[in-house]
Amino acid sequence: MTQPVRHFLDLWRIEASDLRAILDDARARKAARQGWPQGRVDADAPARERVLAMIFEKNSTRTRFSFDAAMRQLGGNVLISTAADMQLGRGETIEDTARVLSRMVDAIMIRAHNHDDVERLAYASTIPVINGLSDRGHPCQIMADIMTIEEQFGSISGKTIAWVGDGNNVCASFIHAAPKLGFKLQIATPAIYHPDLMDLARAAAEQGRVETTRDPREAVEGADCVITDTWVSMGDTDHDERVDALEPYQVDSTLMNLANRDSIFLHCLPAHRGEEVTDEVLDGPRSRIWDEAENRIHIQKSIIAWCFGQI
Repeated sequence: MTQPVRHFLDLWRIEASDLRAILDDARARKAARQGWPQGRVDADAPARERVLAMIFEKNSTRTRFSFDAAMRQLGGNVLISTAADMQLGRGETIEDTARVLSRMVDAIMIRAHNHDDVERLAYASTIPVINGLSDRGHPCQIMADIMTIEEQFGSISGKTIAWVGDGNNVCASFIHAAPKLGFKLQIATPAIYHPDLMDLARAAAEQGRVETTRDPREAVEGADCVITDTWVSMGDTDHDERVDALEPYQVDSTLMNLANRDSIFLHCLPAHRGEEVTDEVLDGPRSRIWDEAENRIHIQKSIIAWCFGQI
């Protein structure tokens, strides 16, 4: 019997046991590579002789380099293209692109503008599709963030995570993860940039402990981890309005001091220093942003292995 294709599109779609297996595998893979050169292939090479196609509709540093490094360390190969380089950029449908690539490569990672396009690609594809970012989610990033939190505290279950700023796609994936992995999520946003109401309703239906407030101090108080993101993302056209509305949500030392004494700070990067976060916090002793960035490689290796049925 043919097994269903394993896509990695949204965290809310994936069983908690699978998310836990991915996190545990990533931690083990990272530990096994201590002291190795980056180009050495993992001992089990679960992607040997496989090819990952990467499609970029948006600029990328961490997603591009981490997926490339991840696939190479798994023993596989990569093909990279921007949408503008492909016939996709000249009007070929998402569905036709999916059917063609399904005959040429073993999996697809797409960093897209519209989440609907990611879903359409997966629906028409006979190979795994991984959401490298869309306007409605950033699941690979959140898995790396959770891995980083667990390196500091052990299991994330029972911990309190504070999100401060824009209720954007990264915030959405944290909402998706909260009921799956048992952490409390406290979100502070201005009303105009509130998280998606459907995401909040789904989390509530799954008994997720997700709370929203307008007050960043209320969200951060007692938190184990404080997280923010840029106020103006690629494609946003309301720069001045966003900066004005989000200015009270800057993460500075005063705000961080309301969190637990051993709390950490995360940011998916790139950061706009002096806007959503001060240099003092970003470069300070509580910051784990460089571990977080590195962990993109390790978690994505395990996501790819999971998509291939190796976990």
